[in-house]
Parts: sequence; C-alpha cells; structure tokens
Amino acid sequence: MPLVTLLPVYHLLLPSFTPRDLWLKDSAGRAGGAGRGRPSPTALSREDLWVREGRILDPEKLFFDERRLADERRDCGGCILAPGFIDVQINGGFGVDFSLATEDVGSGVAVVAQKILAHGVTSFCPTLVTSPPEVYHKVLPQIPVKKGGPHGAGVLGVHLEGPFISQQKRGAHPEAHLRSYETNAFQDVLATYGPLDSVRILTLAPELGRSQEVIRELTSRGICVSLGHSMANLQTAEDAVRSGASFITHLFNAMLPFHHRDPGIVGLLTSDRVPPDRPIFYGMIADGIHTNPAALRIAHSAHPRGMVLVTDAIPALGLGNGRHTLGQQVVEVDGLSAYVAGTSTLCGSIAPMDVCVRHFLQATGCSLEAALEAASLHPAQLLGLEQHKGTLDFGADADFVVLDDALHVQATYISGELVWQATMAGQ
Repeated sequence: MPLVTLLPVYHLLLPSFTPRDLWLKDSAGRAGGAGRGRPSPTALSREDLWVREGRILDPEKLFFDERRLADERRDCGGCILAPGFIDVQINGGFGVDFSLATEDVGSGVAVVAQKILAHGVTSFCPTLVTSPPEVYHKVLPQIPVKKGGPHGAGVLGVHLEGPFISQQKRGAHPEAHLRSYETNAFQDVLATYGPLDSVRILTLAPELGRSQEVIRELTSRGICVSLGHSMANLQTAEDAVRSGASFITHLFNAMLPFHHRDPGIVGLLTSDRVPPDRPIFYGMIADGIHTNPAALRIAHSAHPRGMVLVTDAIPALGLGNGRHTLGQQVVEVDGLSAYVAGTSTLCGSIAPMDVCVRHFLQATGCSLEAALEAASLHPAQLLGLEQHKGTLDFGADADFVVLDDALHVQATYISGELVWQATMAGQ
C-alpha cells in the first residue's frame, strides 16, 4: 500500500472534456515520477501522484506514450496522503440511527455519509443491530450500495450484527429479538432479513445449531461472515472459518475471554488449523474505552495483518452527553462512554475513525503506516476490494485523505475530487 508524502505541490484536475490528470511534484521539484516505478508498498514515500477520471494513474505511460503533463497542480503543504478510511461497522451518528425503520432511511444514511468525510472516511458499511424482522424488511431495501462523491462517503453494503447471536454475550442487543435457526436454517435467515442484495457483512454466533450451513450459504453469495457476540470455543470458531467465515466482530468484546486451555474466538489470531487460503481479519474499537491499550498491543503483535479498525459508532456520535437511541434500546452518553440506559453495559462508541487511528497509533507504538493500513488497506482486503480501495496503487480509485503529521484530517478526496477540507469547515 503506497503511502505518499505530498511535497510540496499538489495537483488535481478539474472537470474538462480532455483527459484529467493529477500530479504531485516532489520536494526536489522534479517534474513527475517517470522511470522511478511504483512507490514501495507499506512505506511513506516522497512521490508524485497522478489521477485521471477518478483513478490513480501510472505516470510512465502518460510521459512516454502520451507525452503529456498535468492539467492542474495544487500544493499539499507537505502533508501525508493516505488511502481513504473504510469503516465496516458504524451503527449511525449525528442523530441518525440506521436501525430505526423510518419512511426515509436513505436521507439519514446520506447525513452520516456526508458528516464522516471530515474524519477521512470515504467508504462505509451502515450497520444494523439486532432488530425485529419488520425493521430489516423496511430498512434494508432503503440502503443500496452507492458510490461516494461530493454528497458523501460511498456505501459498500450493509453490516447486519445479529439477531443470530448468543443470549449470554448479547451485550447491548435486545434479548427479546434474538433468534436461533430452525430446521430450514437459511430460510430462517431470509425470513428474518428479507432479500440480502445490499448486505456485505453478517455477524453471527457460530455455536448456534446449523450455523455452519448458514455460513456456507452466505459466503457462497459473496457475503462476509463475521463471528461475534458469541460463546464459541476455539474449535467451533475454527470450524466456522473452514466453512467460510473471515472476520471477528470487535475482538475481545462480547465473547469468551482468553483462557490458556481454550482461547475461544481470540485464538483464531494464532491458530494453526485455519486454512492458509482463508486469512482472518478482526475488528477493534480503538476508542480508549472498549479495549485496554495492552489488549490492542497483544492483538496487533499476534496478527498485525488482520487488524481492522472500526468505530462501532452509535447515533450519539457528534451529539454529546444525554439520552439517545440505538435500535430498540435507549442509551446514555457520559463523557467518552455510552451505556444501555440504567445499566453498565457498553453499547458502541462515540469516537470517529480518525480518533481511533490516532489512539491506536499512540497505544500500540506501531508505525504510522501500520495505523493507516488498519483503517484502509485491511478493511478493503476483508471485503475483497483491495484492487480498488484502501490503496494508492496504480489503477485504484482515487479515494484518499490528506493528513498532517499528527494524523488530523486536512482534506478528503473521492475519485480525485475534493469533498471535504478543513479550511472549508472553518477549522
């Protein structure tokens, strides 16, 4: 994943009837990158970046075949350019609750899609928590996959978290709406959710009866199966991976704690019984509340290539203290924590993605590149999108975020187009 330090000139094409190119001049003032090839992966590099028609362009072809220069150039002020962040678990934000069956769910999704641009997110998976079937049937058809742009971050598909989860590890999910599988397990899934056309990720507890056949059917349809809210032991988790599961929902949270004789789902990070062609990814909420810094360090040290930062943000994101909703539950926000009202049960985060990236970097002492990969490349790989998202490689979508040295977002671009800038927001 080439990460490019933009020094000192940042060039971006405006719409025109001629081919559009973006060019970044390096700190020595060299014109372009001809003959230098691709920047080395997973390292910050002083390189030029070119964009044409929304994709990152190999400049050598431009120089030697077309003999052209950039149409427009802009100064990035020596900032870091990284792939746009991808949030695969976000329940809402800014007063919008994706698990509420309103008449215009799409407008709420649009609000969140626009607001998260300020936090460097260019793609996301709206997430629904455990709900009654009538909510899924009404909400899911209103959240189609959608490309990002000036209107907001792109929708990669819906993440369904529950209701096929463990009663003991339900966390903030309402017990009354939890479900198990009957004889025709996958028909139960379809009856619960309705059509799965817009679904990208589904979290379930693998210890539930008939879950393996459900996992196989879901993955055959291209849906990523995630293990979470579960009492599963390691063998059950390994069986689920062999059936096609590839993700762990918010590692350490809502699952059996690590035990040296049976590490449970956590053991997947170092299991030698996971097929080599089935890489395991795991989500972590690096908000400073859900996971102790030591746990972040343990997970990252054990399996750094699988780390996927998620916000697990709730509708209270951006709203401050008080009472808010999360699906069928009332939640209370106090400072940096959110609880199911009247309990001590955590129910999601109120930290946006850029805050999670900075906290993860500080807590683990990992490289800057590793922190950025956990919010971009790894979620793209999880969803099989690494040829287009989560990278600045040639041919990829020109979705990227401009950051200062402390990883505060200065600007966000989708398809090479400026969609948010700190100066525009009065910051």
